[in-house]
Amino acid sequence: MAEYDADVPAGIVMTSMEAVVGWLRKSSFWPLTMGLACCAIEMISYGGPRADAARWGHEVFRSSPRQADLMIVSGRVSQKMAPVVRQLYDQMPNPKWVISMGACASSGGIFNNYAIIQGCDHIIPVDVYLPGCPPSPDMLIDAVFKLREQIQHWPLLGHMAEVEKAKESIALAAPSTLEMPTTTPSKEIGR
Repeated sequence: MAEYDADVPAGIVMTSMEAVVGWLRKSSFWPLTMGLACCAIEMISYGGPRADAARWGHEVFRSSPRQADLMIVSGRVSQKMAPVVRQLYDQMPNPKWVISMGACASSGGIFNNYAIIQGCDHIIPVDVYLPGCPPSPDMLIDAVFKLREQIQHWPLLGHMAEVEKAKESIALAAPSTLEMPTTTPSKEIGR
């Protein structure tokens, strides 16, 4: 191994193409401009001067899904808005990531009724869940950094389509929140 290192001239960096592309992906997200409810104000603050998302290469909020690779679902998703959110997700190029921002986007929040989807993961696959009502821009920064850790070693080309298809099928096969079993104590207190 020492002989090989001696043959490489100074100033040459050896790495894999996958590592370089992973570094580029994690260093420059292009989020989709899409606000659904009150969490959108916090998402807008994330791009403002206090939180300053531009420090990490996230300054370009795109208005077209064809130019975005990060969807931040910020707020409650109504039954009427669900097909639109899904269509925007489908129009985004691969690889694409989703952050579910706030309690309403993650689980329906306080809106446990027929008009609100009980979690956006029933219509699109979610990579990072961000709790809170509403979560602060600092929490969104933390969620973006957690997503950056996930995508550092994302596969290239052929394997990427397989990973995306598996991720989506697992997410969409999950039962709805209302169908999930609730945990109840086996013995009631006082009986």
